[in-house]
Amino acid sequence: MRLRGNLILRLVTSFALFFAVALVLPLQSTAQKLTNVSFKIEDGKIDPEDPAAIALLQKKEREKELRSLNENISLSKEKREEIQRSIRALERDGESLSGELIRTGERMKKLENQLEATEARLGRHRKNEQSVRASLNERKDVLAEVLSALQRIGHRPPPAMVVRPQDALGAVRSAILLNSIMPEVRIEAEALASDLAELSRLRAKIEAERNRVRSGAIQMAEERHRVELLLEKKKAARQESLAALEAEKARARELAEKATSLKELLANLEREVDSSRRAAEAARLADIERQNRIASGDPFADPSRLKPVVAFSDTLGLLPDPVSGTLLQDFGVADGFGNVTTGQSIATRPNAQVTSPTDGWVVYAGDFRSYGQMVIVNAGGGYHVLMSGLDDVMVELGQFILAGEPIAKMGETRLASANNLNFSLDQPVLYVEFRKDGTAIDPNPWWSRAENEKVRG
Repeated sequence: MRLRGNLILRLVTSFALFFAVALVLPLQSTAQKLTNVSFKIEDGKIDPEDPAAIALLQKKEREKELRSLNENISLSKEKREEIQRSIRALERDGESLSGELIRTGERMKKLENQLEATEARLGRHRKNEQSVRASLNERKDVLAEVLSALQRIGHRPPPAMVVRPQDALGAVRSAILLNSIMPEVRIEAEALASDLAELSRLRAKIEAERNRVRSGAIQMAEERHRVELLLEKKKAARQESLAALEAEKARARELAEKATSLKELLANLEREVDSSRRAAEAARLADIERQNRIASGDPFADPSRLKPVVAFSDTLGLLPDPVSGTLLQDFGVADGFGNVTTGQSIATRPNAQVTSPTDGWVVYAGDFRSYGQMVIVNAGGGYHVLMSGLDDVMVELGQFILAGEPIAKMGETRLASANNLNFSLDQPVLYVEFRKDGTAIDPNPWWSRAENEKVRG
């Protein structure tokens, strides 16, 4: 009996250690998030009976944490100088500047995709962590009762067999009862040990993913700075005609205020604004020139080109996505307001880089009604590509741009007025529309198959 008592005491001690560690394991970020959620429930800000509301609140807490990881990311002086030196080496050559802009845009899209995947994994790890902690909490009361019973049995001294035979009989019965519950106790202890190991593994994974997010944000800041410098150099070459350009931009804004539709705006721009008219004429001449020769190889390989080398109608299945993101609403579906969509809406990361999907001339860059900040590219052959919901436009009226060249960036959140989109999320949304002779057409056939699958997520 003394041996059995010592065995019970050892079991109780080990079990108590497991149980105590499970209850006080310091996962600070998760504990803080759950505390924040519980406070908001107690304050009456959300309905404690509504699982969807609680899940939404927890999602917002995770998004807040991700934003904090990206805040205060700044480049060192040495890194900025290194980027500036590389840009100066390219400055002698417009072809090199354009090529580097396209390559930088591609790197930024790749980084955005990697960050999106990393943040998704981080969210899954957080969710798994919450599930494990919930499992521990659900078993807390049962484990406490078993632990208490074991302690009482373990600390009771073995009775004298001769002096108190009734007590001895009770001890025998207790031992029989203990033998019957020992397998259940062992199962609970093993489950507890498994949960503790899982929590430790998840904590390591979460920290690794946080480091990846932080590293990705730093790389993104470097590439964004590189794009800004490249665009400044390209803009400097256009400064000679700045006064004329400003007058044309003012005229374009005036036409935008008067136009009641995109079709009307496009017609007015190419009739009354010199830059837009020249762009349309250049597109027409490029179409004629293409008809007199046969393009060979990759049509987008030459960054020195100053006109499209392939007719837009021949680029079916070739165009890159303008942004890395998730397709929210496709062309030709009900928009929730009794109409049918005439373009595509893509949810993006905050401050995501937007690139031109096609070669062409910028015929409009600015605000237009509910579209917000918008860029319209004349791709030739009567085709126009419209992109709106932008925050910072980086191209100028009349400028020739290449497929893959950065033209703008998105904001931190979705614009409330951006094309009157009926979405509940607050992340930025890019609206893309293709038009042929002023009429909206389905853009899906033009997207590169691999790119299209990536955007659809």
